[in-house]
Amino acid sequence: MRIEVNGRCHDDEPRPGQCLRTYLRERGWFGVKKGCDAGDCGACTVHVDGEPVHSCLYPAFRADGRTVTTVEGLAAPDGELHPVQRKFLDAQGFQCGFCTAGFLMTTAALSDDQLTDLPRAFKGNLCRCTGYRAIEDAVRGVRHVEEPSAGESVGRNLPAPAGPQVVTGTARYTFDVDVPGLLHMKLLRSPHAHARITAIDTSAALRVPGVHAVFTHHDAPERHYSTARHEHPEEDPADTRLLDDTVRHIGQRVAAVVAESEAAAEEGCRRITVLYDIAPAVLDPEEAMRPGAPVVHDKDPSAARISRPHANVVGEAHGEIGDVEAGFAEADAVYEATFRTQRVQHASLETHGAVAWLDDDGRLTVRTSSQTPFLTRRALCALYDLPPEQVRVVAGRVGGGFGGKQEMLVEDIVALAVLRLRRPVKLEYTRAEQFYGATTRHPFTVRVKAGARHDGTLTALELRVVSNTGAYGNHGPAVMFHSVGESMAMYRAPHKKVDAYSVYTHTVPAGAFRGYGLGQVLFAVESALDELARRLGLDPVDLKARNIIGPGDSMLTPGGHEEDLHIASYGFDQCVSIVRGAQAEPAATAPDGWLVGEGSALAMIATGPPGGHIADARAALLPDGGFDLAVGTAEFGNGTTTVHRQIAAGELATAVDRITVRQSDTDVVRHDTGAFASTGTVVAGKATLRAARALADLLLDFAAAHLRVARADCRLAEEAVLHPGGRLPLKELYAAARAVGIECAADGHFGGTPRSVAFNAQWFRVAVDPGTGEIRILRSVHAADAGRVMNPMQCRGQVEGGVAQALGATLFENVRLDARGEVETAAFRRYRLPQYADIPRTEVHFMETADAIGPLGAKSMSESPFNPVAPALANALRDATGVRFTELPLTRDRVWRALDASRRTPRPPVSP
Repeated sequence: MRIEVNGRCHDDEPRPGQCLRTYLRERGWFGVKKGCDAGDCGACTVHVDGEPVHSCLYPAFRADGRTVTTVEGLAAPDGELHPVQRKFLDAQGFQCGFCTAGFLMTTAALSDDQLTDLPRAFKGNLCRCTGYRAIEDAVRGVRHVEEPSAGESVGRNLPAPAGPQVVTGTARYTFDVDVPGLLHMKLLRSPHAHARITAIDTSAALRVPGVHAVFTHHDAPERHYSTARHEHPEEDPADTRLLDDTVRHIGQRVAAVVAESEAAAEEGCRRITVLYDIAPAVLDPEEAMRPGAPVVHDKDPSAARISRPHANVVGEAHGEIGDVEAGFAEADAVYEATFRTQRVQHASLETHGAVAWLDDDGRLTVRTSSQTPFLTRRALCALYDLPPEQVRVVAGRVGGGFGGKQEMLVEDIVALAVLRLRRPVKLEYTRAEQFYGATTRHPFTVRVKAGARHDGTLTALELRVVSNTGAYGNHGPAVMFHSVGESMAMYRAPHKKVDAYSVYTHTVPAGAFRGYGLGQVLFAVESALDELARRLGLDPVDLKARNIIGPGDSMLTPGGHEEDLHIASYGFDQCVSIVRGAQAEPAATAPDGWLVGEGSALAMIATGPPGGHIADARAALLPDGGFDLAVGTAEFGNGTTTVHRQIAAGELATAVDRITVRQSDTDVVRHDTGAFASTGTVVAGKATLRAARALADLLLDFAAAHLRVARADCRLAEEAVLHPGGRLPLKELYAAARAVGIECAADGHFGGTPRSVAFNAQWFRVAVDPGTGEIRILRSVHAADAGRVMNPMQCRGQVEGGVAQALGATLFENVRLDARGEVETAAFRRYRLPQYADIPRTEVHFMETADAIGPLGAKSMSESPFNPVAPALANALRDATGVRFTELPLTRDRVWRALDASRRTPRPPVSP
């Protein structure tokens, strides 16, 4: 057999049944990605004799005698980029970049006719990050990037430093490494929602050729911990054991088989015999709180940090400001309803996974797809009684996160195998395992009651919130607390009340997800205020603008005031103006007979979590006059690497391409809490700012002393210090400092407090087909108060991606469970992700503000665009149809049924 790959011949035979994707990756062509193994996502697209194919479906033996081109071979032999690669660089048509190779290979094969119909051309390619606008711009040849130059870099559209590696397939994600002697792990998972393991026989599995070990609960440490990763682990419930003799959801890991190949490990899993004592299960959180319901975690509440274990309540919040009953009595109109949101999968195209080994010094080294390498190291040290210096955790480039990788779901079990076997071990989740073995967004039930006077002034606001955290409480209490925080604080009302519960059920666990609970509660609050305004005969925007929090207001919630949270810049009024402007513009044409409506929603979010979020950075001058910047935060398409270089370049008066960034490695800097809670710019960026400023001061101080001139007469310029006598090159300054034993390096630190708040508004105009329930978005407008925008091109991409992901959750995404609690949608083709054709172009407007807390006036803008999308679309749908939808997703069949019911059931008139 002979296959030519990128001009290189491979004569070795594929394994029986092997697909072309694994064949290529095993031979070092790591640009071919694994996203689904089912032909659904397109990340593995390659050319076979010039034709694009999904290599995960293409049998390797069929490539015999053919020419295969991967993204690594798309450029010319002399290194000149293919025109498509150059276009994707110029438009920055990527974020995490995991899908980019697939889009490049698909685009490069499109004919002129196919280029006129991109929705059809990209049916086989998925992107979870960009919202597709940047990809379309890349295909159309739209250039967004500016050329780097020395001096002020903040506020410019500078490209991501890893861009050339992303478009050439040389960016290295978690598994894009060759580890000699690698063993493979597969997990046996529970078929029951609730059961106790009474016996487990691994003898047959151990007889499978190539199997090295089988690990069960007998091999697991007795410690309980949380898979959630936070700076203060004591805030999360300690309810998880590495391998447990009690299973609490279908898909929970029961045993781990380690073998020479994935096939042998899978066969080993099939041969394990497990006897279960099946117990009653509870799937509904309301039922779980009732007396007599099956108990999910029978643990000591203080030791496990569970609020009320026997009521299945892992965390709860109760509080009241004023007297809500009196407030409702004062109201001229009151609206009350119950809203429900569904489970949503993060669906990052790179699945969870880790590869670990012992280095030459016997240190445990873990390479993982994680947003929190430092916190993961801390957790591994605690679990296995290892000192920090004996554990190194590295995150390569991460293929999407969205909060789902703020967990320790694989590193713990991989570390166990490595420590026992003293061999490198790899565990990579399948796409199906992402659905039933990872985490989801928390499903919420929110009962909201709101009252207002005739002029729209709110008198009272009350919430009862029930969050289904699933079988484990990893992020349950934190998400619950956050969900009722800013959502209640953003509106002034003299009387407020909250009762909130995070509840265990025997279902797939929920975890951190973009917005961290705010999106679920805001769907209820923003919909309720919209409905309340309609009952009063007011424009919903006017009612919200009347009651919205102002620059000098305190952010009060029934849970109290967070002392470190401030309105350090205010852009809500500008956001409202953008919405009003969109309302005033002429409507787009809708098909005959379709119903047209418009709606909006507002959102506020804290720029970081409470209790502190730590980031350290180190900036150093290099011998060649360039700079090294070491930061702990991970890069997964959030753009922090680009922003950190821009911040440092401005302080050091150099060009961004003169700064090398090292990151996401516990050997690089002291500590970084992680890339979550929108902290990449406002926390890690502030640490970078402080490190760069400290280094600039050090260089100028030394230059002045070395030159014997006044410090005030020296200033940094590109690759030199300027002084009255001329120009001292930085290379010479480095050499002079080194000669006297001075290290040209400085550290920066920020503890994540005080915190500011960011604001967003979303507006839609929609058309609805009453005969089918189809919703067509005619226009989408988003206003974002990000403070001083570090990189407008990149920040716009974050907003567009957040809106697109939220549209998926609003319109069709739903992790469905059957009556037993088993996930029914464990594949992309059964779980409806937004495709290119589904997402409209969103007009993004940035407000003109500068934050007093954030670095150089910046605020966060990665999570917050997600939050107002669902209520804005629901409000537009209400305006078009007259029907208030209280449950997500707004699928076509659900809309049609509601419209059909409204036609058959006359509605009573509503008094103004």
